[in-house]
This record gives sequence, structure tokens and C-alpha cells, in this order.
Amino acid sequence: MPRAGRKFLIGQITLTSKITLSLLALAVVLTVGCGAARPSKYYQLTVPGDSAPVANANPLPITLLIGRLTAPALYREDQIVYSSGGENMGTYEYQKWSEPPTEMIVEVMLRQFRASGRYHGVYNLRSDIHGDFLLHGHLYDFKEVGGNPLLARVTMELELREIKTGAVVWTHFYTHDEPASGKDVSAVVAALNKNVQQGIAEFRASLDQYFAEHPPAQPALKQ
Repeated sequence: MPRAGRKFLIGQITLTSKITLSLLALAVVLTVGCGAARPSKYYQLTVPGDSAPVANANPLPITLLIGRLTAPALYREDQIVYSSGGENMGTYEYQKWSEPPTEMIVEVMLRQFRASGRYHGVYNLRSDIHGDFLLHGHLYDFKEVGGNPLLARVTMELELREIKTGAVVWTHFYTHDEPASGKDVSAVVAALNKNVQQGIAEFRASLDQYFAEHPPAQPALKQ
């Protein structure tokens, strides 16, 4: 083979080898990168179990339906939200809720009101049960607020609507910043959980006061 042809062939082989090595190196990098992907961690609020309601000889003669909790788009997803205390907000990439906050809070409300034994019945609005009152509301804040210490901010408002008349007969606004016990996300989650439980306990106490001042009519006795 002429010398020029040999040089051309050697050059082609060298170029091909370099390309092959580059592709192999890229494949190794991608494989290592995929293998080192950070796993996501999931959190949830403490939901009371399906234990028997507190014994109550005289529960309120009403059936309470727990409705939707509306919220900004961020709180209808599974991301854990943080802010610096101003208008800027962000979400953690690998730290998430097991369910959207709106759904978790509604479940906690349902279980807590049911377990209280204060009502003849407590059901989810999605059930086929006919109710006397509808409890629903709006979630404004459910996030970490930067600072020292970190704060877990919960702000929400509930209203009670009489189903028969459509009238709103009670509203209650709750907002509180619960200090976190540490600097990691799990500490903030624990503080958010505590804040939600406190908020729902406050709603329950306020509703108890409302019905004490406006007792529902007892059902008529059958003749």
C-alpha cells in the first residue's frame, strides 16, 4: 500500500478509537450518575387511627360533612414548600409529602372530629351520606419560613355552612408560626404536623362554643 494510503488508514483508525473511547467514557459517567441519584424522602401528617369515638351519651343531633380545602397550586401538590419570610418561595426536590397537604389536612380533620364523639355522625363530603352542616375552608400557608429558628407556618380558615338554608353560620381563622426543633426538613415537618393538630383542636373548640350558644333542634319524637 502506498505510504499516503497507510497514513490515511492509520488516521481513520485513530479517530475511530478516540470516538469509541469518548462514547465509552460518556456511558460510564451516565451510569455512575444514575446510580448515585438521590432517593426521595416522603413525609405525612399524623392521622388519628380508626379507634372508637369518645363515649358521649348526648352527641349533637347533627351529621357533619367535611368538605374540600382549597389552596394555592403549590399546596395542592406533594412538594414541601419553603420561603425566606418574604415573597420568594421554593420547593425541595427530594423531600416530599406522601399526599398533597390539602388532602392530608382534610383527613386529619375528618378523623379528629369523628373521634371527638361530639356529633351524631361525621363523614367525608364525597360519601353518599346526607348531612346537616358542611365544614370546609381555605389553606393559605403551609410552609417552612427561614430564620433562626426555622418556623413552620400554617394559616387556614374554615367555615360552617348549614346545608338546608345554604347560610354560613360560623367562620374561624387560624394562623401560627411553630418553631422547629432543628435545621433539617424533618424538624420542620414535625413542627408543621404539631401546628396542624393545634389548629384543628382550636377549630373544634370554637365549633363547640358555637353549638353551645346555638344548640341544634332535637329531632322530633315519633308518635
